[in-house]
Amino acid sequence: MASSPVAAALDVEVRPDRPAVLHVEPPGDPASWAAAHRESLRAQVTEHGALLVRGLDLRETSPAGAVFTRIAGELMPEREAFAPREAYGPGLYGSTPWPANQPMCMHHELSYALEVPGLLLFACLTAPGEGGATAVADAEQVLQALPAAMVERFEREGWLLTRTYNDEIGASLAESFGTDDRAAIEAYCRSHGIDFTWLADGSLRTEQRRSAVVRHPVTGRRCWFNQIAFLNEWTLDPEVRAYLVDVYGEEGLPFNTRYGDGSPIGEEVVQLLNSTYEEHTRREPWQAGDLMLVDNIRTAHSREPFGGERHILVGMAEPHRLADSAPMPEASRR
Repeated sequence: MASSPVAAALDVEVRPDRPAVLHVEPPGDPASWAAAHRESLRAQVTEHGALLVRGLDLRETSPAGAVFTRIAGELMPEREAFAPREAYGPGLYGSTPWPANQPMCMHHELSYALEVPGLLLFACLTAPGEGGATAVADAEQVLQALPAAMVERFEREGWLLTRTYNDEIGASLAESFGTDDRAAIEAYCRSHGIDFTWLADGSLRTEQRRSAVVRHPVTGRRCWFNQIAFLNEWTLDPEVRAYLVDVYGEEGLPFNTRYGDGSPIGEEVVQLLNSTYEEHTRREPWQAGDLMLVDNIRTAHSREPFGGERHILVGMAEPHRLADSAPMPEASRR
């Protein structure tokens, strides 16, 4: 893609094995710098799908949050989280808790929701001693690399996310829906294309069907946009999967993904998805103070295993209701 005039205003280093990187001299006021360069930064994200800004020295929550809002405006509160995050202010969160020795494979944030963030913002307040990169992969390239027959089926049927909420694993009802009031949760589900069932023990089981391929709201290009592999049972560590199946059963797993018609997705499909992502992965180790901007629809991201302390601040912005999100025709009215 040719550089736009605005994008060219910043001198960005581009290499095929890592996200675009912009080196800046530490400004006296990072928030003012971000406001002055907002349009150029956003143009670079449109150009490259992700941009790492190095030199802002964002080591505290307050200045990092100020930079986020100067670039993106109002931040989104998270709903339908699959794991609880620590909140640091309106729309400011810690990264998703996940065992440090386990990778979080490529995914698009909240791609199972009707309203998805168009922009993700990350600030590295403390860099890990080793590993822990937030790697990225271009969703257009991944789509082109996948077998045509696989894409055709997912494009025709979509994908189904199943969740069973419990008090032991993952986000609670209140953490996911912002309330534990049953009527309010049911109203949310109906308005967001989520089929739901209250089980005999009082727990909630949900299903939601979404598109696996969407058109980018700005460029119009087709993107592989989902969490089919990330939230599938076959991506879990084998011992973790065996434990969860033993405790909750195949149908009661805290989360899982299926084809849009409800049939299981085979292990070989999930392995192919993850290996294709890996072939298109770009990574750059975090340095303390880094800022990273990610086009959430065009670009998948992951979190690699790490050692030592790692503190990443996360913000989500620019909510979109994608025209081709393909929800169920109507949510359950049970």
